[in-house]
Amino acid sequence: MTMNKKRKTGKFFTGTLKVSIYHYLLSTLIVGISALFCTPFSNTENYHVVSFILLFVVSILSTFLTIGPVLLASTLSALAWNYFFIPPHYTFKIEKTEDILIFGLFFIIALVNGILTTRVRRQEQIAREREKRTNALFQLTKELSKASGIDEVLKVATGEINNHFLLNSFFILQDGNNILSTTGRLQKEKKLIPAEYNVAEWVFKNGQKAGAHTNQLFGIDYTFFPLAGTRINPGVLVVKQSEPFADEQQSYWETFVAQISNALEREFLGELAQKVRFLGESDRLYKTLFNSISHELRIPVATIMGASDSILNSQNSADIQSALCTEIFMASLRLNRLIENLLNISRLESGHISVRLDWYDINDLFNKVTEDLKDELKPFSLKITISEDMPLVKIDFGLIEQVLYNLVFNATQYAPGASNIELNANFENGDMIIEVADQGPGFPETDLKNVFKKFFRVDGSRTGGLGLGLSIVKGFVEAHRGIITVENRLHRGAKFTIRIPTEKPYIENFKPEN
Repeated sequence: MTMNKKRKTGKFFTGTLKVSIYHYLLSTLIVGISALFCTPFSNTENYHVVSFILLFVVSILSTFLTIGPVLLASTLSALAWNYFFIPPHYTFKIEKTEDILIFGLFFIIALVNGILTTRVRRQEQIAREREKRTNALFQLTKELSKASGIDEVLKVATGEINNHFLLNSFFILQDGNNILSTTGRLQKEKKLIPAEYNVAEWVFKNGQKAGAHTNQLFGIDYTFFPLAGTRINPGVLVVKQSEPFADEQQSYWETFVAQISNALEREFLGELAQKVRFLGESDRLYKTLFNSISHELRIPVATIMGASDSILNSQNSADIQSALCTEIFMASLRLNRLIENLLNISRLESGHISVRLDWYDINDLFNKVTEDLKDELKPFSLKITISEDMPLVKIDFGLIEQVLYNLVFNATQYAPGASNIELNANFENGDMIIEVADQGPGFPETDLKNVFKKFFRVDGSRTGGLGLGLSIVKGFVEAHRGIITVENRLHRGAKFTIRIPTEKPYIENFKPEN
């Protein structure tokens, strides 16, 4: 590593020396050509004009050469004017006092002018460089502020580092438990060997740079920079440099890295906060589900156990035994409904719902649902309205049956006895429209937007359940590319409206069987 560094330093010194010699030769050549150009003034009384011409040439040279060549040009132009143009010619002797004074002033003016112009140019270059770096930092901050997520921040960071420093870089980040990964976050092919990983870990823990071109060499080719945050250290930045940063670049680089570190820390803290919220929400849902299932299971299980015990251990009449068997059957239906809801919500969550479309008569759908719920519907007045021009509809009969079953069953649980429950169906603009309305208490206006959420139940609800039925209804309707809405009726009750796009059948779609 030391040998390579000496070779690179030697090459840099050799290249710089060649450039400096070139500048000195160039300044000498230009002064010589200028003096040659002014030879017509050598034997005239206007030889003082030559001093202005040479002074102008020195001023021009000072705008693009460094201080050394400019000083050489000032000296050579003064000597050339003395030797070739001030009488007596071809000597350095000056006879006239005014010529001595002019020569001295010329030399001083040329020297000062060259130095001042060079400094002004240098300050201008520094100002431009600072402006360029300030603009680069502004653009970096702007792009990082727009980036969403750690991966986007890293894409911006690697791109900007390559643009402004011509360096390929990659990031080794921690996993949230202060353990560094062995590969780059974006560049998975960048895998650290054990020796390099040890250096990365040392940099991460100590907050100091290490590797090539640092005081902590460790005998590796990469340079590791710590990504330090105020609350959490995201990881380590890894680059491969051919030479160390110059003094003026070092602070620029450190500011660059600090901006990236802040953006990564922001995203890290965002991810951690999201994980905390997710864990809190999961814990809340788990407790809600556990408590609800425990409550919902306890009632039918207790009913089944009590009725079974009575049948087994008591000599009851046939009527009492029939009633007990009915209780067992109803409790079993409740358990089955609970299990079906859990299975259906699991299918929706996993995306395993497959819709099998076929042509069906809406009358068959309504008849099937009302037949299954005939016992629940006995206390109510059921009104079914189907438009006369209602065509066959292309739906998944099983899924829509469960949708209507849940909606009608909910109506029987909330609506008062002897009230109306309405089922309406029509076809409009290529959509099948089904309405289920009751005369129950309806929903509080503030709860309407939450009706279809999982585990949601209206405060003070007197009926049981897990709060999954309407969520399942919404999922099955959306599986048909449809929508479902709910609203409170004008006087009393709630109305659910299902709108599902379906084809309108034509007679040519049905071919008679041979």
